[in-house]
Amino acid sequence: MTLTAPRAPGWLIWGLGLTQVVGYGTLYYSFGPLAPHLAASFGWPETALFGALAASLLLSGAIAPWAGRLADRHGAGPMMGLGSLAAALALVLCALAPSGPAFVGALFAIELAAAFVLYPLAFAALAQIAGAGAQRQIVHLTLIAGFASTLFWPLTSALVAQLGWRGTYLVFAGLNLVVCVPVHLALARHVRQSRAAGRVPTVTVGVAQPEQVRTLVWLMLAGFAMTGILASSVTLHMVGLLAGLGVGSAGVAVAALFGPAQVASRLINMGWGAGLPQPWLAVIAAGLMPLGVLVLVLTAPSPIGAMLFAVLFGLGSGLFSIVGGTLPLTLFGTQGYGQRLGMVNAGRQLASALAPFLFSLLASLLGTTPALLAAAGAGLLATLAFAGIGWQTRAGAISASPGPAPHGSGSIQ
Repeated sequence: MTLTAPRAPGWLIWGLGLTQVVGYGTLYYSFGPLAPHLAASFGWPETALFGALAASLLLSGAIAPWAGRLADRHGAGPMMGLGSLAAALALVLCALAPSGPAFVGALFAIELAAAFVLYPLAFAALAQIAGAGAQRQIVHLTLIAGFASTLFWPLTSALVAQLGWRGTYLVFAGLNLVVCVPVHLALARHVRQSRAAGRVPTVTVGVAQPEQVRTLVWLMLAGFAMTGILASSVTLHMVGLLAGLGVGSAGVAVAALFGPAQVASRLINMGWGAGLPQPWLAVIAAGLMPLGVLVLVLTAPSPIGAMLFAVLFGLGSGLFSIVGGTLPLTLFGTQGYGQRLGMVNAGRQLASALAPFLFSLLASLLGTTPALLAAAGAGLLATLAFAGIGWQTRAGAISASPGPAPHGSGSIQ
Protein backbone atom coordinates (compact mmCIF):
# COMPACT_ATOMS: atom_id res chain seq x y z
CA MET A 1 0.00 0.00 0.00
CA THR A 2 1.21 3.52 -0.81
CA LEU A 3 0.43 5.92 2.00
CA THR A 4 1.79 9.29 3.12
CA ALA A 5 2.80 9.11 6.76
CA PRO A 6 5.20 10.71 9.24
CA ARG A 7 8.69 9.30 9.56
CA ALA A 8 10.80 8.55 12.60
CA PRO A 9 13.97 10.69 12.59
CA GLY A 10 17.19 9.07 11.46
CA TRP A 11 18.86 9.28 14.86
CA LEU A 12 15.99 7.33 16.36
CA ILE A 13 16.20 4.54 13.77
CA TRP A 14 19.96 4.22 14.29
CA GLY A 15 19.64 4.32 18.07
CA LEU A 16 16.81 1.83 18.16
CA GLY A 17 18.75 -0.42 15.77
CA LEU A 18 21.76 -0.32 18.09
CA THR A 19 19.58 -1.37 21.02
CA GLN A 20 18.36 -4.34 18.98
CA VAL A 21 21.95 -5.38 18.23
CA VAL A 22 22.75 -5.23 21.94
CA GLY A 23 19.46 -6.81 22.97
CA TYR A 24 19.57 -9.79 20.64
CA GLY A 25 23.31 -10.19 21.10
CA THR A 26 23.31 -10.22 24.91
CA LEU A 27 19.94 -11.82 25.61
CA TYR A 28 19.77 -14.46 22.85
CA TYR A 29 22.74 -15.07 20.55
CA SER A 30 25.28 -15.19 23.39
CA PHE A 31 23.72 -18.27 24.99
CA GLY A 32 25.06 -20.77 22.42
CA PRO A 33 28.76 -19.83 22.88
CA LEU A 34 28.31 -19.57 26.67
CA ALA A 35 26.47 -22.88 27.13
CA PRO A 36 29.59 -25.16 27.25
CA HIS A 37 31.21 -22.92 29.89
CA LEU A 38 28.02 -22.79 31.95
CA ALA A 39 27.65 -26.58 31.75
CA ALA A 40 31.24 -27.11 32.91
CA SER A 41 30.85 -24.62 35.76
CA PHE A 42 27.62 -26.08 37.14
CA GLY A 43 28.34 -29.71 36.28
CA TRP A 44 25.20 -29.91 34.13
CA PRO A 45 24.79 -31.41 30.65
CA GLU A 46 24.29 -28.82 27.92
CA THR A 47 20.92 -30.42 27.14
CA ALA A 48 19.69 -29.39 30.59
CA LEU A 49 20.76 -25.80 29.99
CA PHE A 50 18.97 -25.66 26.65
CA GLY A 51 15.93 -27.14 28.40
CA ALA A 52 16.06 -24.27 30.89
CA LEU A 53 16.33 -21.81 28.01
CA ALA A 54 13.31 -23.42 26.37
CA ALA A 55 11.27 -23.03 29.55
CA SER A 56 12.28 -19.37 29.90
CA LEU A 57 11.35 -18.71 26.26
CA LEU A 58 7.95 -20.28 26.90
CA LEU A 59 7.40 -17.81 29.72
CA SER A 60 8.57 -14.92 27.55
CA GLY A 61 6.17 -15.96 24.79
CA ALA A 62 3.30 -16.27 27.22
CA ILE A 63 3.63 -12.66 28.39
CA ALA A 64 4.26 -11.21 24.91
CA PRO A 65 0.60 -10.23 24.26
CA TRP A 66 0.49 -8.52 27.66
CA ALA A 67 3.69 -6.61 26.82
CA GLY A 68 2.10 -5.55 23.53
CA ARG A 69 -1.06 -4.34 25.28
CA LEU A 70 1.05 -2.25 27.66
CA ALA A 71 2.90 -0.77 24.68
CA ASP A 72 -0.43 0.11 23.02
CA ARG A 73 -1.73 1.71 26.19
CA HIS A 74 1.33 3.48 27.60
CA GLY A 75 3.68 3.74 24.62
CA ALA A 76 6.41 1.37 23.52
CA GLY A 77 9.22 3.68 24.62
CA PRO A 78 8.51 3.63 28.38
CA MET A 79 8.01 -0.15 28.28
CA MET A 80 11.32 -0.63 26.45
CA GLY A 81 13.10 1.64 28.94
CA LEU A 82 11.85 -0.43 31.87
CA GLY A 83 12.67 -3.60 29.97
CA SER A 84 16.29 -2.62 29.34
CA LEU A 85 16.74 -1.76 33.02
CA ALA A 86 15.32 -5.16 33.92
CA ALA A 87 17.58 -6.84 31.35
CA ALA A 88 20.68 -5.24 32.89
CA LEU A 89 19.65 -6.39 36.36
CA ALA A 90 18.89 -9.93 35.15
CA LEU A 91 22.30 -10.17 33.47
CA VAL A 92 23.97 -9.12 36.75
CA LEU A 93 22.00 -11.87 38.52
CA CYS A 94 23.31 -14.36 35.95
CA ALA A 95 26.88 -13.24 36.62
CA LEU A 96 26.43 -13.64 40.38
CA ALA A 97 24.51 -16.93 40.30
CA PRO A 98 26.13 -19.27 42.87
CA SER A 99 24.53 -22.43 41.48
CA GLY A 100 22.74 -23.90 38.51
CA PRO A 101 19.22 -23.37 39.91
CA ALA A 102 20.03 -19.74 40.72
CA PHE A 103 21.29 -19.24 37.20
CA VAL A 104 18.09 -20.71 35.78
CA GLY A 105 16.08 -18.22 37.83
CA ALA A 106 18.17 -15.37 36.40
CA LEU A 107 17.71 -16.81 32.90
CA PHE A 108 13.94 -16.62 33.38
CA ALA A 109 14.34 -12.97 34.37
CA ILE A 110 16.36 -12.34 31.19
CA GLU A 111 13.66 -13.72 28.93
CA LEU A 112 10.94 -11.82 30.79
CA ALA A 113 12.87 -8.61 30.14
CA ALA A 114 13.45 -9.64 26.52
CA ALA A 115 9.70 -9.51 25.86
CA PHE A 116 9.88 -5.74 26.43
CA VAL A 117 13.01 -4.78 24.48
CA LEU A 118 13.23 -6.77 21.23
CA TYR A 119 11.62 -6.48 17.78
CA PRO A 120 7.89 -6.63 18.66
CA LEU A 121 7.96 -3.52 20.84
CA ALA A 122 10.51 -1.79 18.57
CA PHE A 123 8.16 -2.31 15.62
CA ALA A 124 5.25 -1.07 17.73
CA ALA A 125 7.25 2.06 18.54
CA LEU A 126 7.78 2.78 14.85
CA ALA A 127 4.08 2.25 14.14
CA GLN A 128 3.22 4.69 16.93
CA ILE A 129 5.41 7.31 15.22
CA ALA A 130 4.90 6.61 11.53
CA GLY A 131 1.72 4.56 11.06
CA ALA A 132 1.85 2.93 7.63
CA GLY A 133 5.25 4.55 7.05
CA ALA A 134 6.61 2.14 9.65
CA GLN A 135 6.81 -0.56 6.97
CA ARG A 136 9.78 1.11 5.29
CA GLN A 137 11.41 2.02 8.58
CA ILE A 138 11.07 -1.52 9.91
CA VAL A 139 13.30 -2.54 6.98
CA HIS A 140 15.87 0.08 8.01
CA LEU A 141 15.74 -1.06 11.63
CA THR A 142 16.24 -4.72 10.79
CA LEU A 143 19.10 -3.77 8.47
CA ILE A 144 21.01 -2.34 11.42
CA ALA A 145 20.03 -5.11 13.84
CA GLY A 146 21.19 -7.79 11.39
CA PHE A 147 24.72 -7.42 12.75
CA ALA A 148 23.77 -8.87 16.16
CA SER A 149 24.83 -12.45 15.49
CA THR A 150 27.91 -11.46 13.48
CA LEU A 151 29.14 -9.26 16.32
CA PHE A 152 28.10 -11.22 19.37
CA TRP A 153 29.08 -14.78 18.45
CA PRO A 154 32.79 -13.90 18.19
CA LEU A 155 32.54 -11.17 20.85
CA THR A 156 31.06 -13.60 23.35
CA SER A 157 33.76 -16.18 22.61
CA ALA A 158 36.49 -13.55 23.02
CA LEU A 159 35.03 -12.16 26.26
CA VAL A 160 34.57 -15.55 27.87
CA ALA A 161 38.17 -16.46 27.02
CA GLN A 162 39.42 -13.32 28.77
CA LEU A 163 36.89 -12.72 31.55
CA GLY A 164 35.08 -16.02 32.05
CA TRP A 165 31.33 -16.36 31.71
CA ARG A 166 30.62 -14.30 34.83
CA GLY A 167 32.67 -11.36 33.62
CA THR A 168 31.03 -11.67 30.20
CA TYR A 169 27.57 -11.33 31.72
CA LEU A 170 28.67 -8.24 33.66
CA VAL A 171 29.92 -6.62 30.44
CA PHE A 172 26.57 -7.44 28.79
CA ALA A 173 24.71 -5.87 31.73
CA GLY A 174 26.74 -2.71 31.29
CA LEU A 175 25.94 -2.56 27.57
CA ASN A 176 22.20 -2.73 28.27
CA LEU A 177 22.46 -0.04 30.93
CA VAL A 178 24.70 2.39 29.04
CA VAL A 179 23.44 1.89 25.48
CA CYS A 180 19.82 0.74 25.61
CA VAL A 181 18.28 2.63 28.52
CA PRO A 182 19.10 6.16 27.22
CA VAL A 183 17.87 5.37 23.70
CA HIS A 184 14.61 3.89 24.94
CA LEU A 185 13.97 6.88 27.21
CA ALA A 186 14.63 9.23 24.27
CA LEU A 187 12.19 7.15 22.21
CA ALA A 188 9.57 7.57 24.93
CA ARG A 189 9.98 11.35 24.87
CA HIS A 190 9.73 11.49 21.08
CA VAL A 191 6.53 9.43 20.94
CA ARG A 192 5.00 11.50 23.74
CA GLN A 193 5.79 14.74 21.90
CA SER A 194 4.48 13.36 18.60
CA ARG A 195 1.25 12.26 20.23
CA ALA A 196 0.77 15.63 21.95
CA ALA A 197 1.24 17.37 18.58
CA GLY A 198 -1.32 15.09 16.91
CA ARG A 199 1.23 13.57 14.54
CA VAL A 200 0.49 9.91 15.35
CA PRO A 201 -1.57 8.31 12.53
CA THR A 202 -3.71 5.22 12.49
CA VAL A 203 -4.15 2.77 9.63
CA THR A 204 -7.39 0.82 9.38
CA VAL A 205 -7.79 -2.26 7.24
CA GLY A 206 -10.99 -3.62 5.81
CA VAL A 207 -11.32 -7.35 5.10
CA ALA A 208 -14.26 -8.58 3.06
CA GLN A 209 -15.41 -11.49 5.26
CA PRO A 210 -14.91 -12.29 8.97
CA GLU A 211 -14.13 -15.87 7.93
CA GLN A 212 -11.21 -14.55 5.91
CA VAL A 213 -9.88 -12.72 8.96
CA ARG A 214 -9.86 -15.94 10.99
CA THR A 215 -8.21 -17.86 8.17
CA LEU A 216 -5.52 -15.21 7.76
CA VAL A 217 -4.84 -15.10 11.50
CA TRP A 218 -4.42 -18.86 11.77
CA LEU A 219 -2.27 -19.12 8.67
CA MET A 220 -0.09 -16.26 9.89
CA LEU A 221 0.34 -17.74 13.37
CA ALA A 222 1.13 -21.17 11.92
CA GLY A 223 3.68 -19.71 9.51
CA PHE A 224 5.47 -17.74 12.20
CA ALA A 225 5.43 -20.69 14.59
CA MET A 226 6.88 -23.16 12.08
CA THR A 227 9.56 -20.70 10.99
CA GLY A 228 10.39 -20.09 14.63
CA ILE A 229 11.03 -23.80 15.11
CA LEU A 230 13.48 -23.89 12.21
CA ALA A 231 15.20 -20.60 13.02
CA SER A 232 15.71 -21.24 16.73
CA SER A 233 16.91 -24.81 16.16
CA VAL A 234 19.59 -23.80 13.68
CA THR A 235 20.79 -20.42 14.96
CA LEU A 236 21.45 -21.54 18.53
CA HIS A 237 23.28 -24.66 17.35
CA MET A 238 24.91 -23.34 14.17
CA VAL A 239 28.58 -23.70 15.16
CA GLY A 240 27.99 -27.07 16.80
CA LEU A 241 25.96 -28.56 13.96
CA LEU A 242 28.56 -27.49 11.40
CA ALA A 243 31.17 -29.30 13.46
CA GLY A 244 28.87 -32.33 13.72
CA LEU A 245 28.65 -32.49 9.93
CA GLY A 246 32.41 -32.51 9.59
CA VAL A 247 32.95 -28.90 8.53
CA GLY A 248 35.45 -28.69 11.38
CA SER A 249 37.46 -25.58 12.24
CA ALA A 250 35.87 -23.65 9.38
CA GLY A 251 32.53 -23.77 11.21
CA VAL A 252 32.97 -20.48 13.06
CA ALA A 253 34.00 -18.66 9.87
CA VAL A 254 31.08 -20.16 7.95
CA ALA A 255 28.61 -19.21 10.69
CA ALA A 256 29.95 -15.65 10.56
CA LEU A 257 28.45 -15.36 7.06
CA PHE A 258 24.97 -15.64 8.56
CA GLY A 259 24.84 -12.04 9.81
CA PRO A 260 26.12 -10.37 6.63
CA ALA A 261 23.63 -12.43 4.62
CA GLN A 262 20.83 -11.10 6.84
CA VAL A 263 22.00 -7.57 6.14
CA ALA A 264 22.34 -8.25 2.40
CA SER A 265 18.76 -9.54 2.19
CA ARG A 266 17.47 -6.33 3.75
CA LEU A 267 19.50 -4.20 1.34
CA ILE A 268 18.10 -6.21 -1.57
CA ASN A 269 14.60 -5.75 -0.22
CA MET A 270 15.12 -1.99 0.10
CA GLY A 271 16.22 -1.77 -3.51
CA TRP A 272 13.98 -4.24 -5.32
CA GLY A 273 11.39 -5.55 -2.90
CA ALA A 274 9.46 -2.39 -2.09
CA GLY A 275 6.59 -3.27 -4.42
CA LEU A 276 6.43 -6.95 -3.50
CA PRO A 277 3.28 -7.91 -1.54
CA GLN A 278 4.21 -8.80 2.01
CA PRO A 279 2.62 -12.30 1.94
CA TRP A 280 4.85 -13.25 -1.00
CA LEU A 281 7.88 -11.73 0.70
CA ALA A 282 7.02 -14.08 3.58
CA VAL A 283 6.93 -17.03 1.17
CA ILE A 284 10.39 -16.17 -0.15
CA ALA A 285 11.79 -15.64 3.35
CA ALA A 286 10.35 -18.86 4.74
CA GLY A 287 11.42 -20.88 1.69
CA LEU A 288 15.07 -19.78 1.68
CA MET A 289 15.75 -21.18 5.16
CA PRO A 290 14.81 -24.86 4.58
CA LEU A 291 16.48 -24.61 1.17
CA GLY A 292 19.70 -23.63 2.91
CA VAL A 293 19.40 -26.54 5.32
CA LEU A 294 18.87 -29.01 2.47
CA VAL A 295 21.97 -27.64 0.72
CA LEU A 296 23.97 -28.17 3.92
CA VAL A 297 22.76 -31.74 4.34
CA LEU A 298 23.40 -32.67 0.70
CA THR A 299 26.89 -31.12 0.48
CA ALA A 300 28.40 -31.80 3.93
CA PRO A 301 31.25 -31.79 4.80
CA SER A 302 32.06 -29.39 1.95
CA PRO A 303 33.02 -25.94 3.30
CA ILE A 304 31.62 -24.37 0.11
CA GLY A 305 28.26 -26.06 0.68
CA ALA A 306 28.31 -24.90 4.29
CA MET A 307 28.99 -21.34 3.15
CA LEU A 308 26.07 -21.50 0.72
CA PHE A 309 23.87 -22.79 3.54
CA ALA A 310 24.87 -19.87 5.79
CA VAL A 311 24.13 -17.37 3.02
CA LEU A 312 20.73 -18.86 2.09
CA PHE A 313 19.69 -19.25 5.71
CA GLY A 314 20.85 -15.73 6.52
CA LEU A 315 19.01 -14.27 3.53
CA GLY A 316 15.78 -15.95 4.61
CA SER A 317 16.21 -15.01 8.25
CA GLY A 318 16.92 -11.39 7.34
CA LEU A 319 13.81 -11.09 5.21
CA PHE A 320 11.74 -12.84 7.86
CA SER A 321 12.70 -10.28 10.47
CA ILE A 322 11.08 -7.68 8.20
CA VAL A 323 7.97 -9.77 7.59
CA GLY A 324 7.46 -10.21 11.33
CA GLY A 325 6.61 -6.52 11.57
CA THR A 326 5.22 -5.67 8.14
CA LEU A 327 2.87 -8.59 7.47
CA PRO A 328 0.58 -7.98 10.51
CA LEU A 329 0.60 -4.25 9.73
CA THR A 330 -0.36 -4.90 6.09
CA LEU A 331 -3.09 -7.40 6.93
CA PHE A 332 -4.67 -5.77 9.99
CA GLY A 333 -3.49 -2.13 10.35
CA THR A 334 -2.24 -0.22 13.39
CA GLN A 335 -5.27 -0.69 15.63
CA GLY A 336 -3.97 -2.77 18.55
CA TYR A 337 -0.75 -3.39 16.61
CA GLY A 338 1.40 -3.91 19.72
CA GLN A 339 -0.92 -6.56 21.11
CA ARG A 340 -1.17 -8.25 17.71
CA LEU A 341 2.61 -8.39 17.43
CA GLY A 342 2.64 -9.84 20.92
CA MET A 343 0.26 -12.60 19.81
CA VAL A 344 2.43 -13.35 16.78
CA ASN A 345 5.53 -13.40 18.96
CA ALA A 346 3.78 -15.60 21.51
CA GLY A 347 2.85 -18.17 18.89
CA ARG A 348 6.34 -18.16 17.44
CA GLN A 349 7.99 -18.17 20.86
CA LEU A 350 5.83 -20.90 22.33
CA ALA A 351 6.41 -23.11 19.30
CA SER A 352 10.13 -22.41 19.04
CA ALA A 353 10.96 -22.47 22.75
CA LEU A 354 11.19 -26.25 22.78
CA ALA A 355 12.96 -26.43 19.42
CA PRO A 356 16.60 -25.94 20.57
CA PHE A 357 16.15 -28.53 23.31
CA LEU A 358 14.38 -31.02 21.03
CA PHE A 359 16.89 -30.41 18.24
CA SER A 360 19.76 -31.09 20.65
CA LEU A 361 18.03 -34.22 21.93
CA LEU A 362 17.19 -35.48 18.43
CA ALA A 363 20.73 -34.82 17.22
CA SER A 364 22.18 -36.74 20.15
CA LEU A 365 19.86 -39.71 19.55
CA LEU A 366 19.72 -39.91 15.74
CA GLY A 367 22.48 -37.64 14.51
CA THR A 368 22.78 -34.14 13.12
CA THR A 369 21.37 -34.90 9.67
CA PRO A 370 17.96 -36.29 10.79
CA ALA A 371 17.58 -33.37 13.20
CA LEU A 372 18.28 -30.88 10.42
CA LEU A 373 15.79 -32.57 8.08
CA ALA A 374 13.09 -32.42 10.76
CA ALA A 375 13.76 -28.69 11.25
CA ALA A 376 13.66 -28.14 7.48
CA GLY A 377 10.26 -29.86 7.36
CA ALA A 378 8.90 -27.22 9.75
CA GLY A 379 10.24 -24.53 7.41
CA LEU A 380 8.47 -26.09 4.42
CA LEU A 381 5.17 -26.09 6.34
CA ALA A 382 5.69 -22.39 7.08
CA THR A 383 6.24 -21.69 3.39
CA LEU A 384 2.93 -23.35 2.57
CA ALA A 385 1.13 -21.34 5.27
CA PHE A 386 2.37 -18.02 3.89
CA ALA A 387 1.53 -19.12 0.35
CA GLY A 388 -2.00 -19.66 1.66
CA ILE A 389 -2.08 -16.03 2.86
CA GLY A 390 -0.88 -14.89 -0.55
CA TRP A 391 -3.62 -16.88 -2.21
CA GLN A 392 -6.29 -15.53 0.16
CA THR A 393 -5.28 -11.92 -0.51
CA ARG A 394 -4.54 -12.24 -4.24
CA ALA A 395 -7.75 -10.48 -5.33
CA GLY A 396 -7.02 -7.33 -3.33
CA ALA A 397 -9.71 -8.03 -0.74
CA ILE A 398 -7.61 -6.24 1.86
CA SER A 399 -7.36 -2.48 1.69
CA ALA A 400 -5.77 -0.04 4.07
CA SER A 401 -6.39 3.61 4.67
CA PRO A 402 -4.76 6.13 6.98
CA GLY A 403 -6.78 8.27 9.30
CA PRO A 404 -6.17 10.76 12.04
CA ALA A 405 -5.61 9.27 15.45
CA PRO A 406 -8.35 10.10 17.91
CA HIS A 407 -6.96 12.18 20.72
CA GLY A 408 -6.07 9.88 23.59
CA SER A 409 -6.75 6.75 21.57
CA GLY A 410 -5.67 3.78 23.60
CA SER A 411 -4.84 1.68 20.60
CA ILE A 412 -1.59 3.44 19.83
CA GLN A 413 -0.51 5.06 23.07
